[in-house]
Amino acid sequence: MTASIDIADLANILQEAAVKEILPRFRNLGDGDVREKSEAIDLVTEADEAAERLIKARVAEIAPTALFIGEESVAAEPALLDTLEGAELAVVVDPIDGTFNFAAGIPAYGVMASVVVKGEVTAGIIYDPMGNDWVIAERGAGAWLCKADGSQTKLAVAAPVDLGDMVGCASTSFAKQEERVGLMTNLAKVRIAASYRNAAHEYRTMAGGYFHYLMYQKLMPWDHLVGAIICEEAGAHVARLDGSAYRPGHVDGGLLVAVDKPSWDLLRREVFTF
Repeated sequence: MTASIDIADLANILQEAAVKEILPRFRNLGDGDVREKSEAIDLVTEADEAAERLIKARVAEIAPTALFIGEESVAAEPALLDTLEGAELAVVVDPIDGTFNFAAGIPAYGVMASVVVKGEVTAGIIYDPMGNDWVIAERGAGAWLCKADGSQTKLAVAAPVDLGDMVGCASTSFAKQEERVGLMTNLAKVRIAASYRNAAHEYRTMAGGYFHYLMYQKLMPWDHLVGAIICEEAGAHVARLDGSAYRPGHVDGGLLVAVDKPSWDLLRREVFTF
């Protein structure tokens, strides 16, 4: 019997973590509640850690055999990440995606979880605590915006447009200095190149039909597995920059999401040339 997890239960867990551990701390962090990790723009807060503890405990209740991969868990035990692809069932969690925004009091952050079965992503959820709604995708079932009143709306990416009319987000902070100069120059070819400083809302916006592309360089699984399946189920073409499929074990190689394959090819050739 194949291991599985009820996606509705997981969605409820993310909401519980937000209600109990995240929202009470939003714009209410005390001295010492925010700490730097690798650099000044890479932060962790008491809300991240408390939310992950709650999510981990609840996942253990509904799926006791599941491997739990959380951003803060891996920060404490890096070798945990190496066990992901070989797991029968894994739940990958980012307790607060957009911690910099959260710490700054900017209401653009999310709680994310994906389900990985035998190395394949089968489901993903992005919960928005501020809007109290979820974007959920299960492999082969489409991507859906699910609201607290029970209503559901199927999501679809935008129609293709010319390069000069494209709107999207591109992460440039991990590029080498010489690469960044060329990348920023190339981004002048599109209409808008933004950054919300959190993948949760960027992926939601892409799946909802408001962006034409997304580009990331650093690929930690809690940041991108969920967004990749959601965008694919909404009709996007998702691949690493070399054109290969994005897998749970990948942490580099970049990721490019576009509304279709021709748009992906155009962006890779004209904009993301590094």
